[in-house]
Amino acid sequence: MIGWIQGLLMEKQPPALMINVNGIGYELEAPMTTFFDLPATGEAVTLFVHMVVREDAQLLFGFSSKQQRELFRSLIKVNGVGPKVALAVLSTLSAEELVQCMVNDDVTQLCKVPGIGKKTAQRLLVEMKDRLTKEFGDVVLESNRPDGAPSQEQDAIAALVSLGYRPIDASRVVKSLDKDLSSEDLIRQALRHLSGNVL
Repeated sequence: MIGWIQGLLMEKQPPALMINVNGIGYELEAPMTTFFDLPATGEAVTLFVHMVVREDAQLLFGFSSKQQRELFRSLIKVNGVGPKVALAVLSTLSAEELVQCMVNDDVTQLCKVPGIGKKTAQRLLVEMKDRLTKEFGDVVLESNRPDGAPSQEQDAIAALVSLGYRPIDASRVVKSLDKDLSSEDLIRQALRHLSGNVL
């Protein structure tokens, strides 16, 4: 199994690229988010790789970060989502935007991805939401911290997560509360909500 590849970038024509590794040209496909990070042709490049072995082909998919590759692997686990659709998702949405779609149940945004209709979008939400929260909880928290977001919200979410609550639940509850509350009051009220004792 090929985990990563390092060599000279010989060609790049989205979604395909070719890397010369010790005189052997490896053909890969990559999302646009990876193409944005590529150097000029002729320069050295290192990519994380996912390999797909089929009866009629051996396919390599390249990613500029390990996180992109893990998101790709999570996507292709969803029924009805193959490598091509997964590449389209990662070409259209950044990792943060994808996780934010899951947090907000944003079917509309997912449907903007080529090859994804409403049913596939809904399936993605159902099958990936918990998985993304577990595997990319740091992204979920980061995606809920836009510039200028009240620090007390961030503190409350972080505290709830440290207590064992899922980032997606902690963020949802905290953001539903009065934004003028202190961090301590936000935590107290969020705990009441999360424990089912809503006042």
